Amino acid sequence: VQLQASGGGLVQAGGSLRLSCTASGRTFSNYVMGWFRQAPGKEREFVVTITSDGGTTVYVDSVKGRFVGSRDNARNTVYLQMNSLKPEDTAVYYCAAKEINSRRYEYWGQGTQVTVSS
Repeated sequence: VQLQASGGGLVQAGGSLRLSCTASGRTFSNYVMGWFRQAPGKEREFVVTITSDGGTTVYVDSVKGRFVGSRDNARNTVYLQMNSLKPEDTAVYYCAAKEINSRRYEYWGQGTQVTVSS
């Protein structure tokens, strides 16, 4: 499956952004989707996972209550709505996909830069 992320940009602290990631090549609803991020000089970090039907989401503690992950299987797209952004949210954000029974994310998008100014 090929993934194309978009929606990043520069925003002031307290602002919002919505990232999108569109998949192609395979049946989108067969995949668990996730968002990850990598800040400069840091390891890549898990942000949220979204089950294949969109019914369950699991977040890293640092974004709970601020970020919302969702998906539209009819549009082959997964979203990350980011609210109340903080400078520490600055990172390259990646979407990823894994088959339902897979242990690891196998497919990755190219990343989209999110920069939050203070």
